[in-house]
Amino acid sequence: MARNVNAQEDAGGRDEPRSLFERAYVAIRDQLITNQIRPGAPVREDQLSRQLGVGRTPVREAIKRLETERLVNVYPRRGVFATDVHITDLSLLTEVRTQLEGQAALLAAARATRAEREELRHLLGEIAQRGRSAVDQIEVDSTVHRTISQCAHNPFLEASLAAHYNLILRIWHLFIDRLPEITDHVAELVPVVNAVVDGDGERARKLVIEHVIGFERAVMSTL
Repeated sequence: MARNVNAQEDAGGRDEPRSLFERAYVAIRDQLITNQIRPGAPVREDQLSRQLGVGRTPVREAIKRLETERLVNVYPRRGVFATDVHITDLSLLTEVRTQLEGQAALLAAARATRAEREELRHLLGEIAQRGRSAVDQIEVDSTVHRTISQCAHNPFLEASLAAHYNLILRIWHLFIDRLPEITDHVAELVPVVNAVVDGDGERARKLVIEHVIGFERAVMSTL
């Protein structure tokens, strides 16, 4: 059930070795995020190579990137393992995301092009028509956060947001069966998107920070 939660990373037009690396990276990343590879479980290069139909080199390159993004740990002579998930990580990630997401919303409100604002308006319809399943909720949440970060037109901020959001998605999938009320969390994105479209950066910043903090509260309430 792995989903490509950061579709902008799969852009074509690259040479074949690079595209194989990207394919391996996205596939392994999504298996980690959706807990198909469970926290602490081994990440087997040979098995992934066969499964994905790529050589060992693209898989190894993907693992190097995933290590920098804190999704795997590489131990010499022991192998590669999915990083553990600790509930204390959620609070630490929230501290970072409130700053990054807030800045992205602020910049997006000022920098989004006319076409991007139209895309955001279209997303309002997707939010309204979202399915009730937790997986559908995650997909919509991912799309909205990713689009706002793109509208900020800061590739360094966008890359950092994607890495931190992937770790949040992993926690979300870990608690997916215990968060039925998370549908309200996705609905909170409507005023965020409206604020960005209207160019009200300060309101967008404030609302998205509340949204990020709300997710932490929802997860902690299940413990």
